[in-house]
Amino acid sequence: VQLVESGGGLVQPGGSLRLSCVASGFTFSSYDMSWYRQGPGKERELVATSTVSYGRTNYADSVQGRFTISRDNAKNTVVLQMNSLKPEDTGVYDCNAQDRGYDFWGQGTQVTVSS
Repeated sequence: VQLVESGGGLVQPGGSLRLSCVASGFTFSSYDMSWYRQGPGKERELVATSTVSYGRTNYADSVQGRFTISRDNAKNTVVLQMNSLKPEDTGVYDCNAQDRGYDFWGQGTQVTVSS
């Protein structure tokens, strides 16, 4: 099983980044896919989820309206489009896959929002 994230980097406040997570080794279409983040000195928090059931998307209040999660089951990929970035969005962003007790994580990608 692998989850490989990419797309992190340094961006100025107000800018955008697009994170991608490519999955392999499991049935991607059967798993809820999420992005988590952990900022400096903070606990890990759930940012966004794309569910299998009814194809729903859910967002943390702090990113609602700025971030968009999407998935392509044919390409085993989940994307987090982040717009209007703020310094408080800085952190390590992790891709997560969950299904009935199975829980897989990527290695994380650093996002830094700073002028």
